[in-house]
Amino acid sequence: MSDSQDNNSGQSLYDQLGGEAAVNAAVDIFYRKVLSDYRINRFFDNSDMEAQAAKQKAFLTMAFGGPNNYSGQDMRAAHARFVKMGLNASHFDAVIEHLGATLAELNVPQELIAQVAAIAETTRNDVLGK
Repeated sequence: MSDSQDNNSGQSLYDQLGGEAAVNAAVDIFYRKVLSDYRINRFFDNSDMEAQAAKQKAFLTMAFGGPNNYSGQDMRAAHARFVKMGLNASHFDAVIEHLGATLAELNVPQELIAQVAAIAETTRNDVLGK
Protein backbone atom coordinates (compact mmCIF):
# COMPACT_ATOMS: atom_id res chain seq x y z
CA MET A 1 0.00 0.00 0.00
CA SER A 2 1.15 3.49 -0.72
CA ASP A 3 1.66 6.16 1.88
CA SER A 4 -1.39 7.96 0.53
CA GLN A 5 -3.62 5.31 2.13
CA ASP A 6 -5.21 6.32 5.40
CA ASN A 7 -3.61 5.07 8.60
CA ASN A 8 -6.29 2.44 9.21
CA SER A 9 -4.67 -0.21 6.99
CA GLY A 10 -6.59 0.87 3.91
CA GLN A 11 -10.02 0.41 5.46
CA SER A 12 -12.82 2.26 3.73
CA LEU A 13 -14.50 5.10 5.55
CA TYR A 14 -17.53 2.77 5.72
CA ASP A 15 -15.55 0.19 7.71
CA GLN A 16 -13.86 2.82 9.87
CA LEU A 17 -17.28 4.20 10.84
CA GLY A 18 -18.52 0.73 11.82
CA GLY A 19 -20.15 -0.68 8.68
CA GLU A 20 -23.83 -1.35 8.19
CA ALA A 21 -24.85 -1.15 11.85
CA ALA A 22 -23.24 2.27 12.21
CA VAL A 23 -24.82 3.59 9.02
CA ASN A 24 -28.24 2.32 10.12
CA ALA A 25 -27.89 3.96 13.55
CA ALA A 26 -26.64 7.19 12.00
CA VAL A 27 -29.54 7.44 9.54
CA ASP A 28 -32.11 6.81 12.28
CA ILE A 29 -30.62 9.49 14.54
CA PHE A 30 -30.09 11.84 11.59
CA TYR A 31 -33.74 11.75 10.51
CA ARG A 32 -34.92 12.24 14.09
CA LYS A 33 -32.87 15.46 14.13
CA VAL A 34 -33.98 16.54 10.64
CA LEU A 35 -37.68 15.94 11.29
CA SER A 36 -37.57 17.95 14.50
CA ASP A 37 -35.86 20.91 12.80
CA TYR A 38 -38.39 23.58 11.82
CA ARG A 39 -35.93 24.95 9.24
CA ILE A 40 -36.08 21.85 7.05
CA ASN A 41 -38.77 19.39 8.18
CA ARG A 42 -41.36 20.78 5.74
CA PHE A 43 -39.39 19.21 2.89
CA PHE A 44 -40.31 15.79 4.31
CA ASP A 45 -44.03 16.41 4.90
CA ASN A 46 -45.16 14.10 2.10
CA SER A 47 -42.27 11.64 2.25
CA ASP A 48 -42.41 7.93 2.97
CA MET A 49 -39.77 8.12 5.69
CA GLU A 50 -39.10 4.38 5.69
CA ALA A 51 -38.28 4.52 1.98
CA GLN A 52 -36.34 7.76 2.48
CA ALA A 53 -34.25 6.20 5.25
CA ALA A 54 -33.52 3.14 3.11
CA LYS A 55 -32.34 5.38 0.25
CA GLN A 56 -30.20 7.44 2.62
CA LYS A 57 -28.61 4.30 4.09
CA ALA A 58 -27.77 2.98 0.61
CA PHE A 59 -26.43 6.37 -0.47
CA LEU A 60 -24.22 6.82 2.61
CA THR A 61 -22.96 3.26 2.33
CA MET A 62 -21.90 3.96 -1.27
CA ALA A 63 -20.50 7.41 -0.43
CA PHE A 64 -18.41 5.95 2.40
CA GLY A 65 -16.92 3.25 0.19
CA GLY A 66 -19.08 0.33 1.32
CA PRO A 67 -21.02 -2.11 -0.85
CA ASN A 68 -22.76 -0.11 -3.59
CA ASN A 69 -26.46 -0.88 -3.59
CA TYR A 70 -27.59 2.69 -4.26
CA SER A 71 -30.11 2.76 -7.08
CA GLY A 72 -31.82 6.05 -6.33
CA GLN A 73 -32.17 8.96 -8.70
CA ASP A 74 -29.23 11.24 -9.20
CA MET A 75 -29.08 14.05 -6.65
CA ARG A 76 -30.25 16.77 -9.04
CA ALA A 77 -33.36 14.85 -10.14
CA ALA A 78 -34.14 13.61 -6.63
CA HIS A 79 -34.13 17.12 -5.14
CA ALA A 80 -35.66 19.15 -8.01
CA ARG A 81 -39.10 19.29 -6.37
CA PHE A 82 -37.52 20.64 -3.16
CA VAL A 83 -35.69 23.34 -5.12
CA LYS A 84 -39.13 24.39 -6.42
CA MET A 85 -40.26 24.56 -2.76
CA GLY A 86 -37.41 26.97 -2.00
CA LEU A 87 -34.58 24.62 -1.01
CA ASN A 88 -31.44 26.71 -0.66
CA ALA A 89 -27.94 26.72 0.80
CA SER A 90 -29.16 27.41 4.34
CA HIS A 91 -31.24 24.22 4.21
CA PHE A 92 -28.30 22.23 2.86
CA ASP A 93 -26.14 23.65 5.68
CA ALA A 94 -28.74 22.53 8.25
CA VAL A 95 -28.65 18.99 6.88
CA ILE A 96 -24.82 18.92 7.01
CA GLU A 97 -25.02 20.25 10.58
CA HIS A 98 -27.35 17.40 11.58
CA LEU A 99 -25.14 14.84 9.87
CA GLY A 100 -22.10 16.06 11.80
CA ALA A 101 -24.02 16.18 15.10
CA THR A 102 -25.32 12.66 14.48
CA LEU A 103 -21.84 11.29 13.90
CA ALA A 104 -20.50 13.14 16.96
CA GLU A 105 -23.33 11.61 19.02
CA LEU A 106 -22.14 8.18 17.80
CA ASN A 107 -18.58 9.04 18.96
CA VAL A 108 -17.17 9.13 15.44
CA PRO A 109 -13.73 10.80 15.50
CA GLN A 110 -13.69 14.41 14.28
CA GLU A 111 -11.32 13.50 11.42
CA LEU A 112 -13.88 11.03 10.03
CA ILE A 113 -16.73 13.50 10.53
CA ALA A 114 -14.75 15.97 8.43
CA GLN A 115 -14.35 13.33 5.69
CA VAL A 116 -18.10 12.63 5.75
CA ALA A 117 -18.89 16.35 5.57
CA ALA A 118 -16.51 16.72 2.61
CA ILE A 119 -18.23 13.86 0.78
CA ALA A 120 -21.66 15.34 1.48
CA GLU A 121 -20.43 18.75 0.35
CA THR A 122 -19.66 17.34 -3.11
CA THR A 123 -23.42 16.92 -3.65
CA ARG A 124 -24.31 20.56 -2.80
CA ASN A 125 -24.63 21.93 -6.36
CA ASP A 126 -26.66 18.96 -7.60
CA VAL A 127 -28.96 18.97 -4.56
CA LEU A 128 -29.54 22.71 -4.99
CA GLY A 129 -29.95 22.45 -8.76
CA LYS A 130 -27.01 24.76 -9.49
